[in-house]
Amino acid sequence: MKFSRIFSLSGHDLAIDLGTVNTLVYVAGKGIVLNEPSVIAIETIQGVRQIKAVGDEARLMLGKTPEGVRALRPLRDGVIADIDIAEQMIKRFVDKALGGSSLLQRRNNIVVAVPSGSTMVERRAIRDATSNAGASRVQLIDEPMAAAIGAHLPVTEPIGAMVVDIGGGTTEVAVLSLRGIAYSGSVRVGGDKMDEAIASYIRRNHNLMIGEITAERVKMELGRATMPDGAGLTLGVKGRDLVNGRPAEIEINEAQIADALRESVGQIIGAVMNALEETPPELSADIIDEGITLTGGGALLRGIDEAIAEATGLPVKIADNPLICVAMGAGAALEDVTYDGVLASA
Repeated sequence: MKFSRIFSLSGHDLAIDLGTVNTLVYVAGKGIVLNEPSVIAIETIQGVRQIKAVGDEARLMLGKTPEGVRALRPLRDGVIADIDIAEQMIKRFVDKALGGSSLLQRRNNIVVAVPSGSTMVERRAIRDATSNAGASRVQLIDEPMAAAIGAHLPVTEPIGAMVVDIGGGTTEVAVLSLRGIAYSGSVRVGGDKMDEAIASYIRRNHNLMIGEITAERVKMELGRATMPDGAGLTLGVKGRDLVNGRPAEIEINEAQIADALRESVGQIIGAVMNALEETPPELSADIIDEGITLTGGGALLRGIDEAIAEATGLPVKIADNPLICVAMGAGAALEDVTYDGVLASA
């Protein structure tokens, strides 16, 4: 056992799943202590910007802010779009997770999960934002590896394991074996693109403009990857009529939303098919036995496992608690010597 690794950990070492939609923070020895939307509200007073809210409170402000206040998401497609705002958001989340800003002065070791397809520039932005938020050391772990560990796949053994992590900004597809990634692919399609597709469909077919929170609610209540028998469930949706500019309400059904999501689901299936084509034969044989594991919020889209299974002819299962797999896996890599070698210094 590597006792230096064990004794170097403290109750203030963290693992962060810095997601486009939600940020989860895992504290060593405690588990996941924070799970909030990756949203920050900024108020500008006499030219000076200050933080008004982060997380759950800030998300409620999306699309509803008065003049001088902006609620925004500093991550897009799984990577940082605004490093200064992201730094402030990370600092506030770490503060919340540790129970007070004074603890930040102790300087923490932080592991951050990043998309496998992110560039060196994007990884450096994550490192800099996390370091400036109070980390003495920043290490990175690829999201598919963290997701696989969190889903309890045998990533340390000479067995091929395939994971599809469908997040808010990206879908990561990877084949893992012996603590490494034999193949990884990433497409910038996830929950956000699905929300956009739903909003676009309703605007195009019903002349109704809806916001992103409404689109997300529609996805969660009616979203599915396969066509239902008939129209399926229905839901009333409110927004602004594009013809007369007045508030209006329409009724939509599952079949319409399945049609709206057809392209996004097709891109995810395409990424899985590409991964299978590029996987070495010996690992392909393992995947026939082990199947494909789905993680991330997108794994909760009804029928996504059936759609992938039908396209690939392979068994597909959804991980237990798919929303927290990446955070749990990053936390395990932080604490458990079994996973030495999967972390990279930033």
